[in-house]
Amino acid sequence: MNFNQFNLDSRLLAGINRLGYTEPTPVQIAAIPPALAGDDLIATAQTGTGKTAVFVLPILQKLLTGPRNRTRALIVTPTRELAEQIHESIRDLGTGTKIRSATIYGGVGAAPQVKALRDGVEILVACPGRLLDHIQQGNARLGSVEILVLDEGDRMLDMGFLPDVKRILKHVPAQRQTMLFSATFPPEIEGLAAQTLRHPKRIAIGLSRPAHTVAHALFPVPQQLKTALLLALLKQTDTDSVLIFTRTKHRAEKLSRQIGQAGFRATSLHSDRTQGQRQSALNGFKSGHYQVMVATDIAARGLDVEAISHVINYDMPATADDYIHRIGRTGRAERTGDAFTLVAPDDKDMVRTLEKIMGQPLARQTLADFDYDAPASPISSPKGRLAPAIREAHHTPAVRRIKPLGHRMLHAKPGRRSL
Repeated sequence: MNFNQFNLDSRLLAGINRLGYTEPTPVQIAAIPPALAGDDLIATAQTGTGKTAVFVLPILQKLLTGPRNRTRALIVTPTRELAEQIHESIRDLGTGTKIRSATIYGGVGAAPQVKALRDGVEILVACPGRLLDHIQQGNARLGSVEILVLDEGDRMLDMGFLPDVKRILKHVPAQRQTMLFSATFPPEIEGLAAQTLRHPKRIAIGLSRPAHTVAHALFPVPQQLKTALLLALLKQTDTDSVLIFTRTKHRAEKLSRQIGQAGFRATSLHSDRTQGQRQSALNGFKSGHYQVMVATDIAARGLDVEAISHVINYDMPATADDYIHRIGRTGRAERTGDAFTLVAPDDKDMVRTLEKIMGQPLARQTLADFDYDAPASPISSPKGRLAPAIREAHHTPAVRRIKPLGHRMLHAKPGRRSL
């Protein structure tokens, strides 16, 4: 199948072709037709499967006809980074349509947002809190909204945005098309869906386990040696794009500094950083200026960096769902990637849960030259750039020493490009 079979406007097909995309992904094949038909939609799909295009293309198609200079589509999303990425997709796919979009979120000055709202844009991509501020101040008028998208519904629930979302719903017309995207459906999200959508079509793609393009390995280690082991891993990993997850923003910032002091180009992404700092970190990581980014779960969903070859869980995630979303940052769009998790003794219950989801034991690996019995000590600096990898075969259940493979490394390999 190709995108021509969706009967999209030629201007949208031109945007798709210009981006180099060829075949739609499974979630796009399943969800774009009902979205184009105006049906309400509930969609769940694994990260990295092209979900954004499922709602961006139908929105652009619908807005090609009808009035301009008013808000006809509203996309509500939990994080600033995700809002910017959706806005970028609208801009890239909608080039030549003259359809305008604007982002609305906190942490930045309100004046440009007020100007965009007063000038009139057809699509708003908004985080709940700042959007409510603009509604209350009379800057945002949502009475002409025809399409409402609630993206990352369970993430908005986790971040405490559900009351704000319900308040926003009171300001949009009852007669509209609504699309809800959520990786999981806890009772609160099921309740929101029941109150918000009318006879929705349900689409579910790839929910049971992480992407098959990701190889997984566990690295058992005492808690006090985690940082030393992490830096030893980095020295033995030939890559320029490593995303490391921690449980807290304080630890993310501290670990980023330690990695930088060890000689790597590192940055951090967490909620204590200003929007400008967050955007600078993300742009630097995307461009390759930073080899390593240390992040909290704010980056686990929606972070769109194509060639991340390794995700390392410095801290075990709190839930299996969080694990899937974290490691979904690699192995995207048919590329291959690796997920390493540092496992402390207290993590054994979560390991069992993950292995049940995977349907097989996860490989345990150790570093041949690392002293697992040593007391925690200051970290020494590596020399030069990241060194060649020392890796073990994937999916081996027994604990093994990592054996050298010369200078060969599993790089992110380009596959079929997908939207």
